[in-house]
Amino acid sequence: MKHEVVKCDATVIGGGLAGVCAAVAAARLGSTVALVQNRPVLGGNSSSEVRVWVCGATAHGVNRYARETGIMGEMLVENQFRNPDGNPYIWDTVVLETVLAEKNIRLFLNTDVHEVEADGPEEERVIRSVTGWMMGSERRIRFESGIYLDCTGDGLVGFLAGAKFRLGREARHEFDEEWAPEEADDITLGSTLLFYSKDAGHPVKYIPPSFAKDITKTSIPMKRVIRSGDSGCHYWWIEWGGELDTVHDNERIRDELWAVIYGIWDYIKNSGKFDADHMTLEWVGSVPGKREYRRFVGDYILHQNDILAQTPFEDRIAFGGWSIDLHPPQGMYASESGSKHMYADGVYHIPFRSLYSANVNNMLFAGRNVSATHVAFGTTRVMATCAVMGEAAGSAAALCARKGVTPRQLAAEHIGELQQTMLRQDASIIGIAGNDPADAAKSARIVCSSVLKRIAVDEPAERLPLSRDVGILFPVDPEVRTFELLLDASKAATLELELWSTGRAENYVPAVRLASAAVEVAGGERQWISAALPWRPDGPQNAFVIVKANEAVTLYMSDSPLTGVLCFLKGQKPVVSADLEDRQPDQPVVQWSMRGLVRKPVCFRVTPDTEAYAARHVADGIVRPYGGPHSWCSEQPIDAGGEWLVLEWEEELEPSEIHLTFNDDVNEDLINLHHHRTPFEAIPEIVRDYRISAWDGGGWTPLAEVTDNHKRKRVHRPDRAVRTKRLKVDFLASNGGERAELVEIRVYASPSGHNQ
Repeated sequence: MKHEVVKCDATVIGGGLAGVCAAVAAARLGSTVALVQNRPVLGGNSSSEVRVWVCGATAHGVNRYARETGIMGEMLVENQFRNPDGNPYIWDTVVLETVLAEKNIRLFLNTDVHEVEADGPEEERVIRSVTGWMMGSERRIRFESGIYLDCTGDGLVGFLAGAKFRLGREARHEFDEEWAPEEADDITLGSTLLFYSKDAGHPVKYIPPSFAKDITKTSIPMKRVIRSGDSGCHYWWIEWGGELDTVHDNERIRDELWAVIYGIWDYIKNSGKFDADHMTLEWVGSVPGKREYRRFVGDYILHQNDILAQTPFEDRIAFGGWSIDLHPPQGMYASESGSKHMYADGVYHIPFRSLYSANVNNMLFAGRNVSATHVAFGTTRVMATCAVMGEAAGSAAALCARKGVTPRQLAAEHIGELQQTMLRQDASIIGIAGNDPADAAKSARIVCSSVLKRIAVDEPAERLPLSRDVGILFPVDPEVRTFELLLDASKAATLELELWSTGRAENYVPAVRLASAAVEVAGGERQWISAALPWRPDGPQNAFVIVKANEAVTLYMSDSPLTGVLCFLKGQKPVVSADLEDRQPDQPVVQWSMRGLVRKPVCFRVTPDTEAYAARHVADGIVRPYGGPHSWCSEQPIDAGGEWLVLEWEEELEPSEIHLTFNDDVNEDLINLHHHRTPFEAIPEIVRDYRISAWDGGGWTPLAEVTDNHKRKRVHRPDRAVRTKRLKVDFLASNGGERAELVEIRVYASPSGHNQ
C-alpha cells in the first residue's frame, strides 16, 4: 500500500457540478486545490454514469432570463457549441476539461474519502485532515488544508467531522412552511435509475431477466406515463427509497429500480400495447441518482417562505429558480402525481450563511447538502443551482485562505468583497452591481458608433390567432406613451389592452396594473393600431402589456428577436401529464408561458425612444437583464462592419486586462443532454469577431483580434505595454444576431481575474 500526503489551500470532496465549480472558482482566485471524487468521472448525477439533465433556475423555460452564468454558464455554453445533440460522454469531457484547464487543481478520481480527523469542542470543531483510498491504485492519500468543502451530496465528510445536520422533513410549525408535514419524520426524496432506448432498424426481441418486475401487478401502468419512444430523464419518475435510508439501503434501492426498469421494458416490448418491435434497450444505469440525504445546519436555514418571498438577503451569493419540487414518499408506486411544484414569481436568492457549517469552523459546503429545510431543498437540489452555490463556496474558500479567516468571519466582515469577487468572475448575484474601484471603465467616457433607440418589432413572419391573452414584455427607460400593434381583424372589434409593472426587477410576470385601453379595430389585414398606455416609472423597469383574447383578431410574430423583449401566451395546456406533475396552474410563471414564442416576438412598436440600450450600460455593473436588458445594442447591423465602442479617459493608463462580456441570451434554456435540441450551436447574439485597439496618439494600435468566438466572457491581457487615453472595441461579426451587443467591459491597469 502506498501512503501519500497532499497539502494545499483547500480540499474539495465531491466531484459533482457543485464540487467542480467550487474547485475551479478557488483555483482561479489563486488557491491550490485538491479535488477528490469517488467516481471515475466528474459531473455527479449529470455524468454519463447517471445521465440526469442539468436543471436550474430556468426551470425548463418557466422562468425568464434565468440561465446561470459563471462557471456553470461557461460549461453550458461550451457544451452547446460542442455537443448540441446531448451526448453524455462529450458532456463528461466538457466538465473534465474545465477542471484540467486550471493549473492550481490536483484531481484525484476514484478516491473515496471515508476518514476525517477533526477536534475541538462540539460548537467549534476543526477539520485537520481527510483521508481517501484510491481504488485500483492501492494509494491511501491524506489531504491536509486550511479549509474543506463537503460537496459529496450525502454529507459524509461533515458527518464524520461532527457537523450538525438534518435528515428528513421538518414539522410545519418549525418554519411555518405550508408544504411541510404536521409532524417531523425521516422521509426523504427517493433515488432514480434511468435507461436509454433506440430504434435498431430491424426487429429486436426481448427476454426479460428473472428479476424483472411484472409492472402490471403494480400501479405503475395506471399512474405513470409510459411511451415506447421515451428514454433517459423522461423516466425521472422511476424513483424509490424515500421511506428507506437512501444511503444505507442504496443497494436494495438499486435492485428495486433495476427490477422495475427491466419490467417496464418488458411491458413496452411484449405487452402488445406499443409500436416497439424495432426498439432495443441501449443503456441502463447502475449508479442510483440520489436526490436527498443529510442537509447541514449553517448559520441560516433557507426555508419555503424565503423562496416564495424571493427574500433579497444582504449576503446573497447565488440564485435559483426551479420550483419547490417534492415527490411522494412511495415514489413510482404512489397513487398521486409523481411530483408537485410550487413557484415563486421569479428567481430567488441564496444567502452565504447557508453554505458554511454552524459548528465546524473550517468547513464550507455546496450542493444538495446545503443548509435548507426539506421543503426549500426541493428547489435548491437541482444541479445548476448546486453548481452556482459551489462557485460561491469555492470563491469564499479562496478568500478565507488568503485572509486567514473562517467562513463565519468572512460572512461578517468581508461579504461585500466576496460578492464583488464573484461578480468580477461573471457569477450572477441578482440585483447587486459590480462596483470594483480598480475597474477603469467606471470612470471612462463611453461613446459608440450607433445605439438602438426604438423598440419596434415590425418584420412579420407568421400569424398568431388571438385565441388567448398575449403578453408582451419590453423595457421602459425612461417612459412609454403609446403602444402599437400589427394585426388582422376578420370584422370590426374592440381590442382591450392593459399595461402592468412586473413588481420586481428580477420578475417577468404582471404584478400591478397601471393603465388600460380599449381600441376600436376595423376589419382588415396588416393594420397598425395604436393605444395610449402612459407610464413613467421612478427608474428603468419592464412593462408587461396584456392583449386580451379576441376571436376576431390575429396578431403577427416575427422571426427576428429583439434583446429585452419577450412574448407570452396565457393559460397554455401543460406539456406534461398531470399524472406526472402537479404544477398548480394559478401560479403566474405557469400561467404565462413562452412556449412557441421563444425568439418569435409579436410585432409591436412603442413610443417614445428608449435609453434601454445606451452605451453607458456596459459599465453599470449589471451583467444580465434586471429591470431592463443592461446592455449596449447598436442601431446599425453588425454585418455592415462599422460598429464600435470607445472608452476615453482624461489621464493615460496602461491596460493590463480587458474584460468583455457578450450577450449570451440567458433567456435561452440550454440543456446538457437530451431534453430538447436548441437550433444553434453558438448563441446568435454573441459577438464572433472583434478587435481591441488602443490610441497611440497617431492611430489605433491593435491589442487583440479574435475570430470565431462563441464564449460569453473573454479576458484579454495585452502582450505589450501601451499607455493610452482611448480604448476601442470594433465589432466585426456576430454568431447570427442582427446587431452588435455588449453587456459589460472592464479595464484594469493591474492583473486580476482569470484569463478565459
